[in-house]
Amino acid sequence: MDVQTAVSREGAANPGFFLAIAGNIGVGKTELTTRLSQELGWVAYYEPVIQNPYLDPFYKDMPRWSFHLQIYFLSERFKAQVEISKGSLPFIQDRTIYEDAEIFARVLHAQGSMTQVDYENYTSLFGVMVDFLRKPDVILYLKASPETLMGRIAQRGRESEKGIGIDYIRRLSDAYDAWMVRARAYTEVMEIDTDSVPLQGETPAFRRLVEDLKRRYPRQVELPLDQG
Repeated sequence: MDVQTAVSREGAANPGFFLAIAGNIGVGKTELTTRLSQELGWVAYYEPVIQNPYLDPFYKDMPRWSFHLQIYFLSERFKAQVEISKGSLPFIQDRTIYEDAEIFARVLHAQGSMTQVDYENYTSLFGVMVDFLRKPDVILYLKASPETLMGRIAQRGRESEKGIGIDYIRRLSDAYDAWMVRARAYTEVMEIDTDSVPLQGETPAFRRLVEDLKRRYPRQVELPLDQG
């Protein structure tokens, strides 16, 4: 069975609800993915950051490593999406495959850190891959100001992220805002500005979000945790 058949058959037979958590570097996607997964009993899928062999070199030399990094992320997220499509449980994904092309590759190319040839090859491959994959049922878009994001990046202290500059973060934020306009054409988008609506810790805003998701998608919350 080829990949297209496998994804199409499994995805059509067992369509688990798909909540995507999207947003810039340092906005709090991973923490929120974990907490919502625990609260709702939904399966969590995380971004493959720690295992990525290109991340450290990339932040030291973006033009040299941008294509390698983006291909790695594309490959890993495609494999994750294939696995996701096989399940029947609702799930949450910490950053989607769509952000790779819509945000990161687009910004790297625009700022001259990815050549035209590499960008065309990348987007061609991305276009083939996403034809096999389902789109999120809902995108939860987390926002914060570039200054806030830089503070959070510094606070978590990842060695590989020490070279990130605020101009790069600003470009990514602008690209996210532009993507959300396009994304609303094919899925629901819930937007939260985490500068004014804090979700870290047991805040009223976090509790409202949990209750909102339960109210919107009650059938998903009722699914047993051991279903598979």
